[in-house]
Amino acid sequence: MNFKQIEAFRTVMISGSASLAADLLQVSQPAISRSIQELEKSLGFSLFDRIRGRLVPTAEGQLFFRDVTASFIGLDHLRASAARIREFGSGEIRLASLSALGATLVPKALKRFFEQHPGTAVTLQIMTSSAIRDLVAEGRFDVGLAADEIDISGIDHQTFTTPAAVCAIPAAHPLAQRAVIRPQDLDGQRFIALSPEDTVRRQLNEVCDQAGVRPVVVVETPNSATVCALAMEGVGIGLTNPYATDGYGLRGVVFRPFAPAIHFKSLLIFRPDMRKSRIVRDLVKALMAARNARAGQDRGPIRVTPD
Repeated sequence: MNFKQIEAFRTVMISGSASLAADLLQVSQPAISRSIQELEKSLGFSLFDRIRGRLVPTAEGQLFFRDVTASFIGLDHLRASAARIREFGSGEIRLASLSALGATLVPKALKRFFEQHPGTAVTLQIMTSSAIRDLVAEGRFDVGLAADEIDISGIDHQTFTTPAAVCAIPAAHPLAQRAVIRPQDLDGQRFIALSPEDTVRRQLNEVCDQAGVRPVVVVETPNSATVCALAMEGVGIGLTNPYATDGYGLRGVVFRPFAPAIHFKSLLIFRPDMRKSRIVRDLVKALMAARNARAGQDRGPIRVTPD
């Protein structure tokens, strides 16, 4: 069995006759018939019944055609991938991001990237930081944006963002009137907490323990955007990544700085053996530019004054 025989079979199935298949492949009709016969001999079953000079697919032929079709879909994908590699140096970019950046900063970066590379396909997945780390380490994704609690062994990494956490507060909550939220303000408050393994959660626990205060945790979630959504519904208050706050200020959530400052830290990660193609480097530049643009908008120290 070889590709020439498979292609002849597929073309007969699509066109409906050996003569049309011969025209499409620009070969003689006897060549098509010969390829079909050789393929049937190799497979050990008939692909067509010969009825009045026509090729009528057998049940086995129909089943085999399903697998052939699936294979050709994969082949078409490879052809498209090769075309992109010829033009850009890589078939596609696979980017995985934690949700706080994936729904806000990353789309802005991709807009910049597509202005330079409009024909490049990008796969974007939003997932947990531990899953991102594993996918990048295994070579299944090219670039990852993950929180700093991941295991960094076996990957290249660099710090990407270090924003200070802000407190998400329902507009009707008494703490919304405060300019700054402090640990003692959280004592006894219904609190939306990040996951126990989250670095910010651990830092907050230490700060609260030192201050002798205990928030009442009503929900735990790994996502800062979920903290905002729950605060919007009045479920409680919580610390969130400022990158995840876009739009929530217009929907009834008040954001206030928290003192002492606690910082979210995200990492840009790659496989250590990956030789970065030009478009991967350009994507990283776009991510950096989007980050710097956001930092420029947010620039300006937060003055923390006594209440």
